[in-house]
Amino acid sequence: MDAPLSTPCNIQICEVTCDSFRIMWDMTPEDTARATHFFIDLSRKANRDPNRFKHRDVPTKLVAKAVPLPMAVRGHWFLSPRTEYCVAVQTAVRQPDGDYLVSEWSQVVEFCTGDYAMEHLQQLLDKAKGSAGRLLKFSVFYRNQHPDYFDYVRKECGGLMRPALKDTSGSHGSPISGKLHGVFFSCNTEFDTGLPPKDSPYGPLRFQIPAGHLLNPNICLYFADFYCMYTAYHYVVLVLAPVGSEGDAFCRTRLPMLDLASNPFLTYTASQRPGEEPLYCHASDVILEVLFTEPVHLDQGGVEQISGHQLMSLTTANAKKDPSCKVCNISVGR
Repeated sequence: MDAPLSTPCNIQICEVTCDSFRIMWDMTPEDTARATHFFIDLSRKANRDPNRFKHRDVPTKLVAKAVPLPMAVRGHWFLSPRTEYCVAVQTAVRQPDGDYLVSEWSQVVEFCTGDYAMEHLQQLLDKAKGSAGRLLKFSVFYRNQHPDYFDYVRKECGGLMRPALKDTSGSHGSPISGKLHGVFFSCNTEFDTGLPPKDSPYGPLRFQIPAGHLLNPNICLYFADFYCMYTAYHYVVLVLAPVGSEGDAFCRTRLPMLDLASNPFLTYTASQRPGEEPLYCHASDVILEVLFTEPVHLDQGGVEQISGHQLMSLTTANAKKDPSCKVCNISVGR
C-alpha cells in the first residue's frame, strides 16, 4: 500500500493581479517526486458581498498536473478584481485505476486580487475610442447638487468644494475607485443648443465654471474607466490633475495619459490668434464623468437653478457595470 502524502504547509501567495496569482507551498522531497496532480480549492471569503459580475459561482476546485512551484492560477471566468478569496491545496498521486491518492487539505489562506493594470485600462480605452463619436464644442464644466450641499460648502468649507473619495461605480477593477479623491464635473451639452442639459440626476442646483479653469496646459488628462448600466449609452470616466499634484502622481503610474489636444473624449486647443479664446470639445456619443483632483472654489463660477427636472433614476452613484455588454467589457475580471 502506498504511503500517505503529507499535508501541504506554509502556503504562500505571490504575484497577485486582477485575475491571476501564483501559489506555492512546502512539500517533502518524497512527495515532490511522487505527486502527479495538485487540487486547488478557491472560494470567495465568507461574509462578503458577492461580486455579482461572475460567469460562474465559486467555490471552484481546480485540478492541475503537478508543475514546479510556484504555480500560476489564472482565469477571468472565476477570478474578479478587488475580491477577497480563500484558497487551500491538496497534492495527489494518480493511481493506475484512475483514482487518486490525496493528501489532507492544507490550511486555508486568504488573499485579495488587484486592480486593473495599465494593459487592461489600455484595452478599455481602445474600446471607449470606438464609442466616443464626434467632438462638440463646450464652454463650461458643471456640477449638480442639492441645496444642502452648497449650503454646507459655503458655511463649513469657506466656499471650497473639497475632493471626495471616488465611489465604487463603474468597472470593478478601476484603480481610482475608493482610492482617488476628486470633485466630479460634467461637460456634455445638448445637440440643439450647445448648452448643458436642462435636466439632471444629481440635484436641482448647478454650479458652472468656465472650462479653462479646469482644462488648460497645466493640467494632465487621464483615462480611468468605460462602462454602462444596462443601458444603450456609455460612460467614460476621465481624471484632470494639475501637473505635479498628488492626483497627478497617483494617476501617472496607474492610468493611461491622454494628449490634451488630440484624444477622442475631451480636448483643449490653444487659441491661434491674440484675443481668441481656446477651443474646448467633448465627445458626443458618450457621457463624460470628469474627476478634478483639487478643491474648487464657488467664487470661480456660479450656482443656478436648473430649468428642467431632477431625474434621480439616472444617477450613477455606486452604479454597477453591466457584465454582459460586449461594447465596454474586456477579457479580464469585470
